[in-house]
Amino acid sequence: MNLLLNVIWVIFGGLEMAFGWLVAAAIMAISIVGLPWARGAFNLAIFHLWPFGREVVSRDELNGREDIGTGGLGFLGNVLWFIFAGWWLALGHLFFAAVLAVTIIGLPFAWQHLKIAVMALAPVGKTVIDKDDYNAHPPWRRYRY
Repeated sequence: MNLLLNVIWVIFGGLEMAFGWLVAAAIMAISIVGLPWARGAFNLAIFHLWPFGREVVSRDELNGREDIGTGGLGFLGNVLWFIFAGWWLALGHLFFAAVLAVTIIGLPFAWQHLKIAVMALAPVGKTVIDKDDYNAHPPWRRYRY
């Protein structure tokens, strides 16, 4: 089922938004200062080509502890990301969500665009995982030190 959903996703907005994320990654890489964001934007561009069956989760929720991207520096990184790239990527996802929500068949894809639009506003401190791995080992069942 995920294969079918992902193929339809690529046709109805996924490819265009993946390209938008690649443009954001290229702009960040060219600026040199944006290199930390460029790698993340490139990884999320790949995620946009095949989102069904995978999920974006916070690294501190996944690992049970904070790291450099989930603490204060991560917050600052998200603020800078929002100013320079996040809002226009989220706007693109909102556009595709509105277009797809017109039809019943487009509703799951519109919902996916809305979830990704929220993530596009503040992606620092997040990671992409397979849903099967996450459901097999949810954070509340892990032993935390």
